[in-house]
Amino acid sequence: MTSVRRTVAVLLTWSIALTACSSPDSADRPAPAASSPSDAVTSSPAGQQTAAPSSQPTTQENGMRLTLTIGDQQFQATLDDSAAARDLAAQLPLTVEMRDHGSVEKTGPLPSPLSLDGQPAGADPSIGDVGYYAPFNNLVLYYGNQSYHDGIVVLGRLDGDAAQRIAAIDGSLEVRLQA
Repeated sequence: MTSVRRTVAVLLTWSIALTACSSPDSADRPAPAASSPSDAVTSSPAGQQTAAPSSQPTTQENGMRLTLTIGDQQFQATLDDSAAARDLAAQLPLTVEMRDHGSVEKTGPLPSPLSLDGQPAGADPSIGDVGYYAPFNNLVLYYGNQSYHDGIVVLGRLDGDAAQRIAAIDGSLEVRLQA
């Protein structure tokens, strides 16, 4: 009986220690996966942890370039290499009627759904991300802080100050996308 109590005590201690190491909202977010061995953290001789240098090209080096035209303004973006982004690229050139949604994003329906192959259940997009909201088949341009939601797929990234410039455009807009 003593060994059972000791085992339970050890398991309880481990579960408390592991719980203390997670953030309060980590249960709501999928764990990020390392995309390659070069994403690993290494220790220097002084014991400091540093990110290992990546030999992989950046998104801009291996992603598809996209031009968005709104009125007389042009914006550039880079699509990630994913099934959903390739599906969007296959629909180009494309014009999407978009509207402001929640003062954080511009959204508009796509003519055809995008593939969700290889995508997590949801995402927490960053300001400047180009996304897809699968439940409504919407293209999304994020210019404000949007939290994690199931159904969000990050397709790529707007370049430079595009997110701030898009945020300044009031009301509905027509966005022309082309490669």
